[in-house]
Amino acid sequence: MFNFIVKKVFGTKNERYLKSIQPLVEKINSLEPQIQKLSDDAMRSRINELRVEAEKGKSLDKMLPEVFALVREAGKRTLNMRHFDVQLIGGIVLHQGKIAEMKTGEGKTLVATLAVVLNALSGKGVHVITVNDYLAKRDAEWMGKLYNFLGLSVGVIVHGLDDEERKKAYNADITYGTNNEFGFDYLRDNMKFYPEQLVQRELNYAIVDEVDSILIDEARTPLIISGPSEESTYLYTKINRIIPRLKRDKDFEIDEKLKTVTLTEEGIKHLEQILKVDNLFDPKHITLQHHVLQALKAHYLFKRDVDYIVKDGQVIIVDEFTGRLMPGRRYSDGLHQALEAKEGVKVEAENQTLASITFQNYFRLYKKLAGMTGTADTEAVEFKQIYDLDVVVIPTHKPMIRKDYPDVIYKTQGEKYRAIVREIKEMYKVGRPVLVGTTSIEKSELLSKMLKKEHIPHEVLNAKHHEKEAEIIAKAGEKGRVTIATNMAGRGTDIVLGPGVKELGGLHIIGTERHESRRIDNQLRGRSGRQGDPGSSRFFLSLEDDLMRLFGSERISSLMTKLGMQEDEPIENKLVTRAIENAQKRVEAHNFEIRKTLLEYDDVMNQQRMVIYSQRRELMFAKDLEPIIYDFIDDILDEVYAPLDEKKDLDPETTKLIIAKLKEIFNLDRVLKLKELPSREEAKENILKILQELKEQAGEYYQEILRYFLLESLDRNWKEHLLNMDHLKEGIGLRGYGQKDPKQEYKIEGYELFQDMLFYIKENTLKALCHLKIERQVNEEEFQHKEEQNLNFAGAEKTESKKQPIKRKSRKIGRNEPCPCGSGKKYKKCCGANK
Repeated sequence: MFNFIVKKVFGTKNERYLKSIQPLVEKINSLEPQIQKLSDDAMRSRINELRVEAEKGKSLDKMLPEVFALVREAGKRTLNMRHFDVQLIGGIVLHQGKIAEMKTGEGKTLVATLAVVLNALSGKGVHVITVNDYLAKRDAEWMGKLYNFLGLSVGVIVHGLDDEERKKAYNADITYGTNNEFGFDYLRDNMKFYPEQLVQRELNYAIVDEVDSILIDEARTPLIISGPSEESTYLYTKINRIIPRLKRDKDFEIDEKLKTVTLTEEGIKHLEQILKVDNLFDPKHITLQHHVLQALKAHYLFKRDVDYIVKDGQVIIVDEFTGRLMPGRRYSDGLHQALEAKEGVKVEAENQTLASITFQNYFRLYKKLAGMTGTADTEAVEFKQIYDLDVVVIPTHKPMIRKDYPDVIYKTQGEKYRAIVREIKEMYKVGRPVLVGTTSIEKSELLSKMLKKEHIPHEVLNAKHHEKEAEIIAKAGEKGRVTIATNMAGRGTDIVLGPGVKELGGLHIIGTERHESRRIDNQLRGRSGRQGDPGSSRFFLSLEDDLMRLFGSERISSLMTKLGMQEDEPIENKLVTRAIENAQKRVEAHNFEIRKTLLEYDDVMNQQRMVIYSQRRELMFAKDLEPIIYDFIDDILDEVYAPLDEKKDLDPETTKLIIAKLKEIFNLDRVLKLKELPSREEAKENILKILQELKEQAGEYYQEILRYFLLESLDRNWKEHLLNMDHLKEGIGLRGYGQKDPKQEYKIEGYELFQDMLFYIKENTLKALCHLKIERQVNEEEFQHKEEQNLNFAGAEKTESKKQPIKRKSRKIGRNEPCPCGSGKKYKKCCGANK
């Protein structure tokens, strides 16, 4: 009650914020008359002067009114589009590093130009991130006229560019591209060997278009670069053949809500007979058990033409949020191979992770981040908690007059689809355009068949027919048009009403079922009623829909039975609509918790990733690498001679072990007779002799040889570490049974694994250098990264390996190692300073 009174008196937080930036809007408007008098050349010249001032350190905030006024005038002269006041507000919100929620048709693409130009003046680059290549190219070309007019350069990053083309695009003032391309370029750069091979600049400022799709819907899918592993694929085909012999609810149970499969006691015995093993849960049979569970998931939880399609002999994932195909993406943990076996196509070999990052952690690398979407307010808490981004709801330029009718609910899907066809028929008769949103390819094709029987002409837009997407959507507002589309129609392209359609009531939206997320429903509704146009929307549901079946209240079902409802008779009630929205809220909260948990686990990896990647950069750019090698020698010798600190009298066995280590790592018997243990100082002196000999042999190539072996050792051990961390993560949940917090255990054990990896990087580097002998002229090309070929770029991809996680021993941190706190400093200058 108190909050209600406060809002009435002082307005909501959103209203107070909008009021606070109103003076800025007025200042921009006051500059319009004098900017209009400038010639084209004078405008370019002024932008150039402001660029010089910005590069010298002048605050962009102080330049905002003048720059926005210049951009508005440039929009009029190049695009015949003048920014409205509400679009100026959107531009201010983006510049301040917030999310602007703007309804469909309010001109988000034009709004971005204001903040883009202002931030481009710093000379550090601006990234505009879109959901697909088509939109990246379209927006760069369309808004590029405005940018070029003001003397700013524009680049586009799309699939298929080589490194030189990418570098050129990143060096432009403004770079458009997709989230996948930006993320993969970051990972690829952190696998390069020479500074001149890097394509990206420092991550300065990004505006993410459709920010909810990228930062929330795709947050559970990590970007992964992987290389082929040596795992055999025959087991997938073998296990796939036995799946038809297993019976649901007898041998195994399915939980559709959680998307999990569990074997029953009876099922385990049955499988042991089929596979001819005595104990399926014996550690040596863990791979068999894993393959069976993945094959069951493939058969019972993943549906063809819903979750994936089969095209050109490949299983291609369909994005559940947009309905778009995701070629190159593969399900993790052998699930994709299980689907390939199920569909009878070639089972591709599993891959080993070489580099990975989640979108959540990639976008948190930018100094400043902003976003735009038509639907963000429902996820405002998540944006704030995970990305520290505030959501500001921007008012519409004209009042929204679309009618959103209550949902109608039928008992069965058959009744529901017949009702949808009746409604389409009525609209078609009067000439009103209709856009029908479906949740899968399968449903869109079923509806298409029903409309053909009724002789109603229509277009189908789904992942199978996405080539004409923009053209089909652009015409969807014309008189008499019927368009059936999966969720892909909800993004990026405006539906403009054709002549005479406004008078008929505008575009009518039909939703064939509710999505798990309210945002997806709101996006579909938002295709109608743009810029004050008339329009309407209605969702048709049935008790057999997934959301209703899994999460809907049973009370609705019993109510329909009590009312003695006849076939084809619906319920249309606001209370029912509210009950469904509550079910959606529960699912959204559940999904948020999943994303939050994933992020907490990835944060452990992220700290380690930051340490490794910053050390990699240091190695790439350092002119003199000898001090690093000397630090490595000291740290390894500390470890080798550690038993001397612990024992006063060394027994022959320990002496033997230390001598063996000196031979194995440093090749010390090459320059020293090791009949008895040398002192630490003597050992170091002779190791330096070996390296001096290498230096003389290598001549001018010495630094590059050091760089090559340092980076090669770092990359090889990092790759192994990623595999070990995957193994650790897979089994960590079991710690809960021992009354231990799995997340805390993951942090502790992950830290120990990381310390071991740092030790092995040093050991392997020194082993390689001390055993290296150069007897001919060195060819610079030999020091290229050998693992850059045959890499796969995919989302959510992991692999099993024959290698087990390394056994750890307790070990102190080397003083010259990167500090485990993630600061990027050496341990001795950070947390170890006072120890």
